[in-house]
Amino acid sequence: MENKSIIGFIGAGNMAYALIKGLLDNGFDAECINISDPNEELLNERQSELKVRTFSNNMALLSSSDIIIFAVKPQKLSSVCLELKENVKSNHLFVSIVAGIKGSDINRWLGGSFSLVRTMPNTPALFQHGVTGLFANELVNNEQKILVTSILSSVGECFWVNDEKLIDAITAISGSGPAYFFLLIQSMSQAAMALGLDEKTANSLSIQTSYGASLMASKSGKDAKTLRAEVTSPNGTTQAAIESFQDQNFEGIVASATRAAYDRARELSNELGEIE
Repeated sequence: MENKSIIGFIGAGNMAYALIKGLLDNGFDAECINISDPNEELLNERQSELKVRTFSNNMALLSSSDIIIFAVKPQKLSSVCLELKENVKSNHLFVSIVAGIKGSDINRWLGGSFSLVRTMPNTPALFQHGVTGLFANELVNNEQKILVTSILSSVGECFWVNDEKLIDAITAISGSGPAYFFLLIQSMSQAAMALGLDEKTANSLSIQTSYGASLMASKSGKDAKTLRAEVTSPNGTTQAAIESFQDQNFEGIVASATRAAYDRARELSNELGEIE
């Protein structure tokens, strides 16, 4: 990866760690990565492992970075932005990986109109198999979009959207989505134990079946509907299970759950945006 810009991460938690690891694994120079965090112990851990530059002061990080990546809890973002407000430069590019905060609110807290990309990565980014939705405001140019893509794609796939509201849809599908699959794995394991398998075997079967199915969906070139049909023999065991799912409105349950996540994402955006 070409290495011209200095990237500053405000927040040194898991998602920042995943992004930094991805950048380093893709050839980005550790000397061009800054991190700030109030947790001195965590900063020392990151510096020791990753060899990046660390700051206990967000202002110092701002003055030493070209790109600022917000990686803090949603409730902390307003205070972070207000702290930076008087020293932001017009050439700074901001990237938010904070859930539920609209770009307009971030710019309001920063005190102006700045180039800003709002993103929604998910936790498999920790293993460089994440998926990230991205939305750029009107001040972000093509060169900046390419740069942000190179950063986020270091931990998985990236998808740009043209309407910020769609970030909430991505939150409902891929941001929250890993938990849906963990719940399915958990449920399959419990069902396997009820059928007489021991816990270790039940867990391994459920995890490997999930992994193999995901791999097939990713690599086969076929859509999920086709793959499901191919493994569902008429009057067989799979058909019996699928019919049981559908008798209990499986598709409707999934649609209702993702709508609930979407609606909550919208609510959070409005609630958190009211912070002055």
